[in-house]
Amino acid sequence: MSNTEVQMFIDGASVPGAETYESFNPATGEPWALVANGTAADVDTAVKAARKALTGDWGQLTAPARGKLLWKLASLIERDAERLAQIETRDNGKLLREMSEQMRALPDWYRYFAGMADKVTGKVVPTDKSNYLVYTQEVPVGVVAMITPWNSPLLLLTFKLAAALAAGCTAVIKPSDYTPASTVELAKLAHEAGFPPGVVNVVTGVGPETGKALSTHPDINKIAFTGSTEVGRAIAHAAAENFARTTLELGGKSAQIVFPDADLAAAANGVIAGIFAASGQTCLAGSRLIAHSSIADELVKRIVARAQTIVLGDPTDPTTEMGPLANDRQLAKVLEHFEAARAEGATFACGGKQVPELGALFVQPTVLTGLRPDARSLNEEIFGPVLSVITFDSEDEAVAIANNTKFGLAGGVWTKDIHQGHRVASRLRTGTVWVNTYRVVAPQVPFGGFGDSGIGRENGADAIHAYLETKAIWIELSGKSRDPFVIG
Repeated sequence: MSNTEVQMFIDGASVPGAETYESFNPATGEPWALVANGTAADVDTAVKAARKALTGDWGQLTAPARGKLLWKLASLIERDAERLAQIETRDNGKLLREMSEQMRALPDWYRYFAGMADKVTGKVVPTDKSNYLVYTQEVPVGVVAMITPWNSPLLLLTFKLAAALAAGCTAVIKPSDYTPASTVELAKLAHEAGFPPGVVNVVTGVGPETGKALSTHPDINKIAFTGSTEVGRAIAHAAAENFARTTLELGGKSAQIVFPDADLAAAANGVIAGIFAASGQTCLAGSRLIAHSSIADELVKRIVARAQTIVLGDPTDPTTEMGPLANDRQLAKVLEHFEAARAEGATFACGGKQVPELGALFVQPTVLTGLRPDARSLNEEIFGPVLSVITFDSEDEAVAIANNTKFGLAGGVWTKDIHQGHRVASRLRTGTVWVNTYRVVAPQVPFGGFGDSGIGRENGADAIHAYLETKAIWIELSGKSRDPFVIG
């Protein structure tokens, strides 16, 4: 039975839905929360509240005052980190120890952008017109729709929200219908921190209605989305209808290139981290292993040996290393790819099956070899614990294979040759490249992708500018009249 009620949070207050739906714990298959199923009317109410705040109390705050509120929010997240982690694990099935680490890291983002809030400045612009003072202002883009996924709900929301609040925007958030609870709790913490009503709003609900209502709302100025490329494309079309700005962080099919001089133990560990951590349910998963032919067999042997010892089970158990997939839809997708790989003649070096004795959503860590270049597993995002292996013989070939994808989110390079590491990193067409490591993010470092992996960047000092518009101001200094029929 569902024993927790998750309501929407709009204009500083909890709001029940006319209808509800159940949220299930992926590890147990049991419903644990009853969630408000928001409607287009709820979205409209939230957008109006955000617009009112933008022109009201929030809009009147100074940049340093916004920074202080962000700092207070960071402290409250720090206080409640373990509670938030438990909510996320219950909602998406990821390891509690990973969620705990994410929650402990979140305050760094809010403190970083708290420091950025009063660093946004305009500039005086020199012109050839001596009787004018011309300067610019950076002003909030306005009301921002934030649509977030189920795999790391608060971390990926924070990539958007911290910068947007520092810029002075207001937000209407639509979390995944699979994982709404932690986002509502964060909105409550923002209210506790002192953010005025309407600044942070959350409309929960099943995606097709609430998500569409938000992305097509005519009073939304920007949409920040993390999710699939397919949905991102639809959101971009919707945003264009209203000339809303977009930041889209979409899918990935990231490659890990391992050269023959690499530390194979370290590389194997990095590949494991890149594909089997979080059950492979991460946009930056290193799902393609591109290994030099001279060391491929040995490297795959090491990876398979470790994959076969990965402990699957209860994500709240500290000894568990891999939890379940997050939902039935994701399970169906992974199983479909298993069947496609078999039909294409792939070799399953390990895995390829469900583990029903643990629960309906558990699957084995899987390594595929013997793949053709056009194999589905090498070209489509699976979003599960499935590693596809292909070999190379030269640096040029490795780079060509890595770049032979419509995606461009991340990549890894494993080599002891510093020249080769820098050289290959510069040639990879991806938003992030890790050399001799994998799967590391920080608030100071830009994150985003090329091609079908999205538009724009989150994090880093420049991220705040994605939530700002530039205004040019001309001040006539002489007081003289001029010919009204001549420009300038």
